[in-house]
Parts: sequence; C-alpha cells; structure tokens
Amino acid sequence: MGATGVLLCVVLHFLHMVAQSSEKFTVTGLQRPVLAPLGGNVELSCQLSPPQQAQHMEIRWFRNRYREPVYLYRNGKDLHGETISKYVERTELLKDDIGKGKVTLRIFKLTADDDGSYHCVFKVGEFYEEHITEIKVTATSSVMYILMQPPNIKGVMLECHSGGWFPQPHMEWRDNKGNIIPATSKAHSQDENKLFNMTMMLLIEASTHRSVTCYLQNLLTHEEESISIVLSGELFSWKRVWIMILTTIGFMMIAFCMTYCVQQHLLYGSFSKEKCHWLKSTMVFMFSVIAVTGVMLILHLKQRGLMEIIYECTE
Repeated sequence: MGATGVLLCVVLHFLHMVAQSSEKFTVTGLQRPVLAPLGGNVELSCQLSPPQQAQHMEIRWFRNRYREPVYLYRNGKDLHGETISKYVERTELLKDDIGKGKVTLRIFKLTADDDGSYHCVFKVGEFYEEHITEIKVTATSSVMYILMQPPNIKGVMLECHSGGWFPQPHMEWRDNKGNIIPATSKAHSQDENKLFNMTMMLLIEASTHRSVTCYLQNLLTHEEESISIVLSGELFSWKRVWIMILTTIGFMMIAFCMTYCVQQHLLYGSFSKEKCHWLKSTMVFMFSVIAVTGVMLILHLKQRGLMEIIYECTE
C-alpha cells in the first residue's frame, strides 16, 4: 500500500501540472510607463492571472523582435546564449515568486538605447500571452554655457549651449520677469550615445533686453536648468558711435566737394561738370574706404573692453 500510495501521489501531481499547463491565463503588469534615470537600474514585473506555477513555462522578454530576446527562461534554465549580447551582462530575472506566476526583469546601467517597449511572454505548448511595458529613460544636464559673438550694428548675438539631455528637452529664452522671448534660431543634434545637444540663439538689440535667461526643461521629469547673462550697456553704445562717425564723414565729404567746386568757379569763372563729378566720385570713394577701415579698426580695438559680461548660474 505504501508504494501504491506514493505512485498515486506522483500521478496526481502530474495530472495537476498538466491541468495547470492547459489552463488559460492572461499576463498583467504595469500599465503606465516606467521612468528610469540614465545609468541607473530598472525593474519590470509581469504576473500570470490567475496566479499559478510558471517553472515549467517558457518566459521570454523581448523588444522589437520575438526571436531576439532580452532574456529567455525555458525548462527551468536561464538561456543566456540565446539572448542579445548587449543584455547578457546587464539583465537578471528575479524568480522568487515564480511559483505564483510572477517574475521581474532587472536591467542594469541604463542607456538611452534602452528606451522603449518591452514584451513579457509566458508560453505553454502553443499557447502564450504577453504584456507590454514601456521604459522611458531620462537624463538632465547641468552643463550649460552662453557664448556672445562680437557686437555689430544689429546688436549682440547670444548662443546658449547644453548637452547630455534625454529625451529632447524644451528650450526657451526668458527675460528678467520670466516672460518668454522668441529665439532667433534653435538647433539640436544627438551624440554617439543618443543624448541630445541643444543650441539656441538670440539677437539682442540696443533697445531690448539687457538681462536674459536660457531655460531648459525635461518634459518627463519636469526637472529644470537655467543660466542667466547680464549685458553691459557699453555693448550697444558703439552702434550709435558708428552711425555718428559715418554721418559726420558723409556731411564733411559733401561740404568739401561743394566748397571746392564753388572755389573753382570763383577763381576761374567756370568749372566743368564732368571734372566736378569725377572729383566727387574720387573723394567719396577715398573717404568711404578710410571711414569703413577706421570704424572696423576702432571696433576691433574696443572689443575687449566691451566684453564686460556677468554670468549667473541659477540652480
């Protein structure tokens, strides 16, 4: 009777396993995306419903292609040789609750390339169900700086640069009251790690803002970073000086030509229009060259003195 009892228990256990294997199930998990910092770890869990044994099942995690698993468990073994190579050393399947049909995939050292959807599949025979969880990798950078181009007659061009963001952040200029200033231009690029490098430009004219802030925000985590710049009033004074110099030179050339023509007329009684026109053209050309060269030289020599800028980093 003892041997018969043991055999009966084995048969009943086998029948119980077969019944469980044939029982229909669904797979549940997190419904919302999982936010995870760049370089950190993340855990993705999925659960059989109704709860049941899953040691005998195939459990597969994959991303875009079923036959390229991130992690594969079959016949009670972890099959690292069949998984994508870049995940072999960075993944682990936690099976503490596999008897209740729950497993957790842990991914280490997240990169921007890990951003996206992950499929969790439980399979018995030909029957399978899956649940999809989305990972959103985030990165916020505090590395920011503002460059200023040399002033010209239009004003001062500012360039705000920041790199190391993921996903692409929101970027804008603001005045000292927090109002948005339309950017002159915006551009972005991605490096070899798929992180975003941001560039934004702003032309400041003499009559506009003297204090501006470059502001960035991660739209997933709502983390913010900013840097401010205060522009010296001397940066814009040379615009007026430049205009005054050219205007003065222009009046002087006109006065000189008119005086010369009148003088020639009084001394000799007449002065040919052709000769006067040729003289005017020659004088205008010579004075124009001298004026432009002089102004460019003055602006170049004063450039260092105009670079009185105060940078303030806002936490």
